[in-house]
Amino acid sequence: MNSNKKAQLLQKRKWRIRKKINGTAARPRLTVKFSSKHIYAQAVDDDAGQTLAYLSSLDAELRQQKLAANVSSAETLGKAFAAKATAAGITDVVFDRNGARYHGKVKTFADAARDGGLKF
Repeated sequence: MNSNKKAQLLQKRKWRIRKKINGTAARPRLTVKFSSKHIYAQAVDDDAGQTLAYLSSLDAELRQQKLAANVSSAETLGKAFAAKATAAGITDVVFDRNGARYHGKVKTFADAARDGGLKF
């Protein structure tokens, strides 16, 4: 399957998910993206169109830990994001897996964020 077709299928999955979920100020959308090397997570208020909290494996504190886009790093980043979100006053979120299957890295990130204090 060529890369253009894969990108189109991923975009369709993202649209299908986004039809069902929406972030508000009271309950923002927690979206997680795994690239080949890094992990990105953000809490988004879709009504206002702004990011409320953001964290990635490229952050200065986390960069020293040499995090990659794997399961163990997903757990570390999930706990760190939960701490940063609760410090910003976010407790309830809607989880957006961003077109990825809910297993492995994505599930580990979500479970770590729940353990950190976020409610899905």
